[in-house]
Amino acid sequence: MNNLIKRAAAALTALLFLAGAALAADKPNILLIVGDDVGYGDLGVFGGGEGRGMPTPSLDRLASEGMTMFSFYAQPSCTPGRAAMQTGRIPNRSGMTTVAFQGQGGGLPAAEWTLASVLKQAGYQTYFTGKWHLGEDDYALPNAQGYDEMRYVGLYHLNAYTYADPTWFPDMAPDMRAMFQKVTKGALSGKAGEKPKEDFKINGQYVNTPEKGVVGIPFFDSYVEKAAIEFLDDAKKSGKPFFINVNFMKVHQPNLPAPEFEHKSLSKSKYADSVVELDTRIGRIMDKLRALGLDKNTIVFFTTDNGAWQDVYPDAGYTPFRGTKGTVREGGNRVPAIAWMPGKIKANTRNHDIVGGLDLMSTFATLAGLKLPEKDREGQPIIFDSFDMSPMLFGTGKSARKSWFYFTENELSPGAVRAGNYKAVFNLRGDDGQPTGGLAVDSNLGWKGPEKYVATAPQIFDLWQDPQERYDIFMNNYTERTWTLVTFNQEVTELMKTYVQYPPRKLQSEVYTGPLTISKYQNLEWAREELKKNGIKLPLPSGN
Repeated sequence: MNNLIKRAAAALTALLFLAGAALAADKPNILLIVGDDVGYGDLGVFGGGEGRGMPTPSLDRLASEGMTMFSFYAQPSCTPGRAAMQTGRIPNRSGMTTVAFQGQGGGLPAAEWTLASVLKQAGYQTYFTGKWHLGEDDYALPNAQGYDEMRYVGLYHLNAYTYADPTWFPDMAPDMRAMFQKVTKGALSGKAGEKPKEDFKINGQYVNTPEKGVVGIPFFDSYVEKAAIEFLDDAKKSGKPFFINVNFMKVHQPNLPAPEFEHKSLSKSKYADSVVELDTRIGRIMDKLRALGLDKNTIVFFTTDNGAWQDVYPDAGYTPFRGTKGTVREGGNRVPAIAWMPGKIKANTRNHDIVGGLDLMSTFATLAGLKLPEKDREGQPIIFDSFDMSPMLFGTGKSARKSWFYFTENELSPGAVRAGNYKAVFNLRGDDGQPTGGLAVDSNLGWKGPEKYVATAPQIFDLWQDPQERYDIFMNNYTERTWTLVTFNQEVTELMKTYVQYPPRKLQSEVYTGPLTISKYQNLEWAREELKKNGIKLPLPSGN
């Protein structure tokens, strides 16, 4: 009898294993590659490539074999862009609208779901390498946020690794330099549940000596490439569905191309050389994927975290749109994106649906056969701002998304709204890069400028006829588009309602927006009480 029970149990175990294997086989592998500050017009498929003095054959091939998205949106800077992709939530919900300096701690709240922690629910093997930029406390690191393993993780933007370097900032006070040397963490690796270890420090020099504990910025991305390729070898052996998120540190300023890529671009500039480096490293990862036969059941997605950083020209990408990183103009938010899955995504497809980094969460969950959680990782109600892109990707329909909200780092209500082909701009921050360039009196108005809101009448643009946002059509002599405000107001009203039920988390970094006056504080107290009583339909303030 015992033998029969044992044999039956063994048979059941085998059946369950086979069923699990069959289920896993139905789930595609997911490779998400994220660049840093890559310009909309840098890649050949977006009109750049050789025309920008920087051929991008690897990414152009990816596009020719897959789908190119021309109305794909990120957030206006690094941390919110990456937070939006990881969480599927607009950054003010998670508090990740910007990030603290090194040594200040904090980061992505432990209660947030990430792409990795959601996909773990479907049995995915998860892996992260490269730029994180979502905080430095242990609870905020990839290996505490659903990733089984992280390798060669950079916690900051590239500039941060130059702060303690005396050849970059010889005027820095010795005690300040000592502080930065002490608190700046280098490349980190570790598995889930482990204390991360520092692989090596990172500096702004042409040095590649991991055995001595130091690697320079020019060489960092070679380790990201190495980690990705090694993971693919291991993933092939395991047979489990996998999700790997590869994040290159370049082409964020300051660009220092690896020696093998110096002067390899047509223009021979540091930025162009670094774009060629990025494209080559992505090509090598794709070659490995194909060589292992993993291309048969893997979806690859390439995009970047935010729009081009025009303020740091010439060490910057190109955008044909108005504005720059840090603003709510198209130049700060519309980014390149390519999706690839042979046999599933039709080759050489050009798409103009309104989609964005927020939508990766819902899309990947659908591919894994999951519904998004209704409660966060601490059991509290949660809302996502993510739409499933799979009908659009696989040619069965269009994106359900009809609008996009643009935020800078301290906005609860959006600084701009796109609904269909129309866009309303409320925040004219820094004149949105209008007077930028070498001949400008102040070439840094794009991101440096203060918040600057229009009263009553926003600027309105038709992004089909005027994607550069040059002609405000709210009120002019040939027509009047005031009726569009009804649409924008409806979109913003629905958004604002969600804050009542799902309040934003505390900001995870320092943001100074000017002095907090007594009258501002009293108005805030009044608004909070009115929100409790009246929801979002507020009467005008009637005093204290």
